[in-house]
Amino acid sequence: MEVAICTVGDEVLAGDTTNTNAAWLAAEITDRGSSVVRILTIPDDRELITETVIQWATAFDAVIVTGGLGGTHDDVTADAIADAFDQPLVVDDAVREDVVETVADYRGLDPERIDDDDLDLSVESWAAVPASSRPLLNPEGLCPGFVLENVYAFPGVPDEVRALFDRVADEFGGETVSQTFYTPLPEAAMVDALEDARERFDVTIGSYPDTRAHNRVKVSGTDSEAVASAANWLEGELETVDPD
Repeated sequence: MEVAICTVGDEVLAGDTTNTNAAWLAAEITDRGSSVVRILTIPDDRELITETVIQWATAFDAVIVTGGLGGTHDDVTADAIADAFDQPLVVDDAVREDVVETVADYRGLDPERIDDDDLDLSVESWAAVPASSRPLLNPEGLCPGFVLENVYAFPGVPDEVRALFDRVADEFGGETVSQTFYTPLPEAAMVDALEDARERFDVTIGSYPDTRAHNRVKVSGTDSEAVASAANWLEGELETVDPD
């Protein structure tokens, strides 16, 4: 499975917020055997989000969009994804109930005895999802996520991203496996061995330098035997160390 991740948020582009969501999601998806093939950060621009979703939903097996869900003026992601699939936004009964209960819990109120005036917010703005989407109730926050065809939308708060991804994690399984080892050798000293391994084995090999610790070598592929053989061969050619 090829997966693309799109992070939405002016604050991310401005450097006010670190994009930890993309890195965490990429690691989780890779661990499940799928491949992240694109990571992009774009502003809170409804038309741009729509264009990106239309292009990526066709090009990739799955698209994850984080950020820009909610009821504030710059939360346009739900509208944009709905536009991409030519759908209206609606409020699912279960989502509305969950939003009301969450707000009531925040404010120490009885959800059975409050109305929208008591909430002092627009439930429709916070609870709306595209009409034919599958809502994902949010155990860590107010705004739901949702799945529309092969597009997964999560709010931008990291704890909420992790909780909502956990609800759909089984949908990101793939066949890619990998093995990693560490070496004190600089990249320049590994060139010949890495090129030789690529010629000998049908695998992907990446080397990742780290000036503060040991360099990392990662062998990946869809054939577990080929990955194991390539990793074993490289470990015999290169000096390896325990990363700890």
